[in-house]
Amino acid sequence: MTRIIDLSVPIANDIPADPPIQIPSIEYIDHKQSLPQLLPFFPGLKPEDLPDGEGWAVERVVLSTHNGTHLDAPWHYHSTMNRGERAMTIDEIPLEWCFQPGVKLDFRHFPDGYVATAGDVEEELKRIGHELQPLEIVVVNTSAGAKFGQADYVASGCGMGYEATMYLLDRGVRVTGTDGWSWDAPFVHTAGRYQREGDPSIIWEGHKAGRHTGYCHIEKLHRLEDLPANGFKVSCFPVKIERASAGWTRAVAILD
Repeated sequence: MTRIIDLSVPIANDIPADPPIQIPSIEYIDHKQSLPQLLPFFPGLKPEDLPDGEGWAVERVVLSTHNGTHLDAPWHYHSTMNRGERAMTIDEIPLEWCFQPGVKLDFRHFPDGYVATAGDVEEELKRIGHELQPLEIVVVNTSAGAKFGQADYVASGCGMGYEATMYLLDRGVRVTGTDGWSWDAPFVHTAGRYQREGDPSIIWEGHKAGRHTGYCHIEKLHRLEDLPANGFKVSCFPVKIERASAGWTRAVAILD
């Protein structure tokens, strides 16, 4: 029997899932409030002519393409990919990338702000007894997953560094994912390192790996702790937004 696990978080008001500059806004219009919208379509129509005097329910949403569970395109990371090509936008992503066998790396033991290395990835793959195959979707279970909806979510979890990301890309992986706010370590931790070390190469280093090999990653996944290490498929088709850097996705895991 097929089992489907929802790996997506909701887009909602009042959930601290983004920094203040990115918080979405949803206006809910109910069946009574919508009547001024509906009635003008049908001259002479009165509210009492409709069943229970109700129109439709509709919502107005103001949000970023990076709110909620979303798939980032290479264009988000840099203007070029593959060492010089124009980076792909979300409407150009090959759909075959978005429906593939999945592999889960359990990095929940790493502290907030830790930057995972290629050695960490290799060690975890050895632990679970898995050899990566091209186009497999690799998702990273961090400590941030359990904190979604809490005030410290954005600052929680480890990140994937440049060498860890390139380890995956060099083996043919083209879609990755994390239950954290970002594929990279949370900004607050990276900012602290930058102040101490003065090295700009650590800023967004996992994202910037896309300059060298174009890839996508899913951010703000959920319930990764419910997944086995492998033996499932991931579906993460993005909404087709022309020339966009990301698209919302209802990411799910499919287990037989």
